[in-house]
Amino acid sequence: MVDPLTFDSRLARILTVAAKVFAGKGFHPTTMRALSRETEMSLAGIYHYVSGKNELLYLIQQRCFSAVLAGAERALADGHGPADRLERFIRHHVGFFASHMSEMKVLAHEADSLDGVRLADINGLKRRYVDLLRTLVADLDDNSPKGDPQVAAYALFGMMNWIYTWYHPDGPISPDALADRFAQLFLSGVIAPSPSTAPQGD
Repeated sequence: MVDPLTFDSRLARILTVAAKVFAGKGFHPTTMRALSRETEMSLAGIYHYVSGKNELLYLIQQRCFSAVLAGAERALADGHGPADRLERFIRHHVGFFASHMSEMKVLAHEADSLDGVRLADINGLKRRYVDLLRTLVADLDDNSPKGDPQVAAYALFGMMNWIYTWYHPDGPISPDALADRFAQLFLSGVIAPSPSTAPQGD
């Protein structure tokens, strides 16, 4: 009988290594033999855990989206007011992806490499996560913009999701400091007084 804890830990290691390889070489050029070398496992050993490269990509994305969604929901549970909840979301998102930079790149570059039921499942997780942020934006106070909150949500995702192209977690800006800067920038833009309500000079 296979120990489920051992199975899960070994699968998690395979997924972590595969994410790094996919991020560095791309999903399509990577072969199972290359993954065998990088994981230091035999091909038969890898196939004991997954059916092939497509399942690896699916599990990487499923694990990542499920974890970031569950973590965000926990982070929001103790929030006090719309702005605080949004700040908590930003801090969790940036912190999570700063510690999963390879997975982040894979999510960004291989979004269309799945198909069928697997793609539908990942898209469902994405929608839940996007809907969560859109709701947070919509819940901001009366000074928030009156347009579609989805535009603001995607703009915020655009700021956060592409940090893998320039950000180094071990650099001068910590993930928490980066999240605080994003929150300040986003919230200042969202809740700043509109020109019609701003004080006018003499």
